[in-house]
Amino acid sequence: QVTFVESGGGLVQPGGSLSLSCAASGFTLEYYAIGWFRQAPGKEREGVSCISSTGTYTEYVDSVKGRFTISRDNAKNTVDLQMNSLKPEDAAIYLCNVFRFTPQGREDYWGQGTQVSISS
Repeated sequence: QVTFVESGGGLVQPGGSLSLSCAASGFTLEYYAIGWFRQAPGKEREGVSCISSTGTYTEYVDSVKGRFTISRDNAKNTVDLQMNSLKPEDAAIYLCNVFRFTPQGREDYWGQGTQVSISS
């Protein structure tokens, strides 16, 4: 059974930090790129960051550049998102997306998400 479990969410004050983790079981992450998305109430799902299968390439949405850092440990089958200097607008459910492109098209998997709340 393939599962992806996000963890690390919670309530933090503006300016605070959280570290999210996505752990895979029944599945090997090393051949897949991984993205973190977020969805706030009433808003569309937004891509926050992604990392290539080898970890060589990373991308961030402009609003989190310089504050968030994505990393992966293929030996541990995990991917992390370190979030610093959090702002109220960062509050959302954060979801892990594991994907790759094959001749048959895009193959992807989603976790259930972890809630990030920002409040003073």
